[in-house]
Amino acid sequence: MQPTTRDSMTDLFNLRFVTVVGKGGVGKTTASAALALAAARRGKRVLIAMANAKERISDMLEVAPVGPKNQNILPRVDAVNIIPKYALEEYGVMVLKVRALYRAIFENRLVAAFLHGTPGIEAWSILGKAQFHVHEMEGGRPRYDLVILDAPATGHGLEMLRVPRVLLDIAPPGLLRREAERAWELFRDPARAGVLIVTLAEDMPVNESIELHGALTKELGLPVAAVAVNGVVPRLFSEAEGAWVGEVARASKEDELIHTLLRAGHRRSLREHLQAESIAKLSKELPLRQIVLPQMMVHALKRKEIEELSRAFG
Repeated sequence: MQPTTRDSMTDLFNLRFVTVVGKGGVGKTTASAALALAAARRGKRVLIAMANAKERISDMLEVAPVGPKNQNILPRVDAVNIIPKYALEEYGVMVLKVRALYRAIFENRLVAAFLHGTPGIEAWSILGKAQFHVHEMEGGRPRYDLVILDAPATGHGLEMLRVPRVLLDIAPPGLLRREAERAWELFRDPARAGVLIVTLAEDMPVNESIELHGALTKELGLPVAAVAVNGVVPRLFSEAEGAWVGEVARASKEDELIHTLLRAGHRRSLREHLQAESIAKLSKELPLRQIVLPQMMVHALKRKEIEELSRAFG
C-alpha cells in the first residue's frame, strides 16, 4: 500500500470540487465529513453538499439538522441536503439573479414541459447547484474554497455524473447548455476537480471500486484524486501467528474459556488476512493515493471520531 503523507495529499486539498462516490454502505458520508473537517483545519471554507440523502451529517457532527438551504454547521463548514424540487428553483434564481426573470423563463409552459421531459433533470438540479457554489463569490473572493459532493451509491452516482454530458447532447443552445458546459469543464479539470472513491477492505467493495474507477476514467474522462479505504482494523497477528492460533483453537475443547478466546483470535486473523489481500489488490489495480480510515470501535460515530478520522487526510 502506498503511504499517505501530508505532502502527497496537497493536490486533494487544492481542488475546488470533490465528488465522493462508492458502493452503498462503505462510508461515503463519513469520508465526506472527515475530509471537510481536515480542509477546515487547513483554513479552507467548505461546503458539504449531500445529494437528496437520508441526512446523517447532523448526527455525526452533533449539529442542527441539515436542510435544503446552505447553513453553517461548524467553523468554516457549511452543509446542505440538495433536494431536487427546491434545488432547481434556487439554482435558477442563483444563475439568473432575478426571481422575476426566473419565473418568466422556468415557469413558462413550454420551458417547463421541456425540463420535465429532459432526462436527468433532477440529477442536474443537484449537480448544478453544487457546481454553482464553486464559482460563487462573496466579499470579492470565492464563497467556498472546497465543495464536497456526497454522491449517491455507485450506480446512481455514475448516472448523476453522466448528466452534464447528456445535456450537452440534447439541450439546445442557451442557458441550460451553457451551464452544462461549465460543469462538464469543471468536472474534467484535474487542477480543480477530482473524485474520491470510498471503499471497504473487502472483496466485493474493492472489485466494485475497480470497476467504478474504469467507468469514471475511461467512459467519462473524470480525474480520480484518491481512494479512501474505510474501516481498516490494525494488524494484531502475523501470518504465522494467525495460523498457530487457528490450529490451537481447533485443538482446544469447546467447553473451555480459552477456546472462545482462541476462536475470536482466529476470526480476527482471518479478517486481517482478507483485509491485507483486498488492499494489495486495490493498490495493484488502482495506482492512486490511498487514505486509510481506521475502524472506530464505537457504537455510533460522533464528532470526536470524525475529527480523529479527519487526521488521515492530513
